[in-house]
Amino acid sequence: MRNPSILLAASAALALAATAPAYSAPRKAAADPAAALQQRLLTLDTHLDTPASLALPGWSIMDAHTVQGDYTQVDLPRMKQGGLDGGFWAIYTPQGPLDPVSTRKARDFAFMRAAAIREMVAAHSESFALASKAADAAAIKASGKRVVYLSIENAWPLGDDPTLLESFYAMGVRISGFAHFRTNQFADSSTDKAKWDGLSPLGVQLLAQMNRLGVVPDLSHSSDRALDDALRLSKAPIILTHSGCKAVFDHPRNIDDAHLKALAAAGGVIQINSVYVKGVRQSAEREAAMKALEEKYPEDRKLTAAERQAVLAERRAIDAKYPEVRATFDDVMANLLHALQVAGVDHVGIGLDWDGGGGVTGLEDVADLPKITRALLAAGYTEGDVAKIWSGNVLRVLAAAEAEAEREKS
Repeated sequence: MRNPSILLAASAALALAATAPAYSAPRKAAADPAAALQQRLLTLDTHLDTPASLALPGWSIMDAHTVQGDYTQVDLPRMKQGGLDGGFWAIYTPQGPLDPVSTRKARDFAFMRAAAIREMVAAHSESFALASKAADAAAIKASGKRVVYLSIENAWPLGDDPTLLESFYAMGVRISGFAHFRTNQFADSSTDKAKWDGLSPLGVQLLAQMNRLGVVPDLSHSSDRALDDALRLSKAPIILTHSGCKAVFDHPRNIDDAHLKALAAAGGVIQINSVYVKGVRQSAEREAAMKALEEKYPEDRKLTAAERQAVLAERRAIDAKYPEVRATFDDVMANLLHALQVAGVDHVGIGLDWDGGGGVTGLEDVADLPKITRALLAAGYTEGDVAKIWSGNVLRVLAAAEAEAEREKS
């Protein structure tokens, strides 16, 4: 894995003195236009799993890390290097049982994760700022800070009470999903058996609550039938915060062209991720070793410093013994360009799933973001198009959710 540095500006040509020699000094390399554009654009990613890193002992968002060093992909130095202005920081809770005791525990975990995001902002207020409205993002960028919206990836922690979303809204949540890898009380998952044939009755109530509050409904991870229900019932546009295209890679997490067109027709957006972009198969040995590591150190376990070092050592040993088979940057672009062709430039964005499984060969962490901009420009998209893809489209959808909430108040 590599983390190439990006030139942010060109050095001026050396001035010639009156007594200059007969030859001219060679010009230094011109600035990378894509990298320069990236710094000017408002660049948001709609699915940052980086809040999980905040719980790691000794880890700080302010320090420079590397993928090779600790497998993380987002920190302030790399955000600056790659021109990432921020985005939607996910409150992710791994799906568990649906009994009251388990959901209460999940609720508390989710509230604590939301609090950790806010504490990060409060501790580094010179570098980060909370956003609550679509219009906030540009103002925060202009102030030189990074944008922090909150999102919920899995609504399981809400239990049987959709009105609990109001408490998360008060903490800054502006996008919420329904299900994750497993079907839950709100919706069928795209990667699990169907129970509800789409949204459950409780899921329909949750969708109405989202519309009432001004929270954008996120159907990533939910089934196609759940997406159909949301497109039919939602009074505001839908988002898929980190999904891909079935026409490029036929995976349950991705959506087909018919749904891409329906999403666009309803004013929604698909945010392309970097996980489900190509069919790659790991060795059985690697899969078994990684599963054992995950079971030994579950996602919701608070690690000690010694345990964290043990996890890193065991992961490095697995990578050395059973190397990972990886997709590439070109695979990510194939999904992005296909979505743009089918849904149109007003309905596609970026949600790469950093720190949640994202990253491919050639697109290792957020320092690499200008590569996407460079590829879009090379494909013939204008700077205005690229601005929509990086933030304009998702902010339009958030503004529409805000407008619907205002209508429902009147």
